Amino acid sequence: MLTADMGWRFGALAALTGGAVAVFLMLGVPAGAWDFALAFRGVKLLALVLVAYAVSTSTILFHTVTRNRILTPSIMGFDALYLLIQTLLVFFLGGWGMLQLDGVSKFGAEVACMMLFSTTLFVWLFNRNSRNLHLMILVGIIFGILFRSLAGFAARLIDPNDFVVVQGAQFATFNAVNTELLWISLALCGATMPLVWRLRHALDVLALGRDPAISLGLPYRGLVLAVLAIVALLVSVSTALVGPVSFFGLLVAHLAYMAVPRGGHGATLIAGALIAMLVLIGGQAVFEHVLGLKSALSIVIDLIGGLVFLFLLLRGHAR
Repeated sequence: MLTADMGWRFGALAALTGGAVAVFLMLGVPAGAWDFALAFRGVKLLALVLVAYAVSTSTILFHTVTRNRILTPSIMGFDALYLLIQTLLVFFLGGWGMLQLDGVSKFGAEVACMMLFSTTLFVWLFNRNSRNLHLMILVGIIFGILFRSLAGFAARLIDPNDFVVVQGAQFATFNAVNTELLWISLALCGATMPLVWRLRHALDVLALGRDPAISLGLPYRGLVLAVLAIVALLVSVSTALVGPVSFFGLLVAHLAYMAVPRGGHGATLIAGALIAMLVLIGGQAVFEHVLGLKSALSIVIDLIGGLVFLFLLLRGHAR
């Protein structure tokens, strides 16, 4: 239920996000170039909104399932698997050969690999014993370490000239988004929106824990697997579209918890998406139109998110 207190909070977030959108679209546009500028920036704006929704929603859902607010979906090895795929492509095809690959086919293969990995892990471990959630997380961490080690080993064998391509894939970029991939990503992520919203009350019950959820009649195993599948899809699509953003979800999720501390999942998911949009759109506007792209937004986000992670770890805020 939306209270008056939450109402002004959402109003403030919506106003700030709207202001960031206006600045991003209109700042520095020369006279007579509005049509081109709005069309060009509109595509990037849509990509930023899509990534903001995917990352914030997947992180909040993952926190609910694991009942631990320090963990993020990237800890399951998604980012490491993505980097391994890029490294192996450069290793076997060379930097030029990788850049010549069809964008849609490459995107589909990356999403399929990450979804196959996550689905196999979830079903294999969780269906054996519904209490194996923590084992599943541990196995995911181990696979992440394995993927990073293999990627590092393959990178050492790559020609130094081709390594530049691998190095560029290590950081998310919002400046050159493939329009065709954007529409595919929008369709995939958009399909999850009504499902996530429909599950918001069940997620409130799921947050109580396994035994209380089962005692209240919740189909615990099926719901957890469904939520994990949604998380895997959102993370896979956003990572394949713009690259890895390791700590961004952790940052915006905790800002959402602070913005609506007494709200249910409906309020938290909306707040998380608005905050993520504000951070991405506002940050990209500053880096692109004020700083002249002298640095990358993803690097700063990962730095701040990493500091938040260390702060939570040291303060013992794991639930």
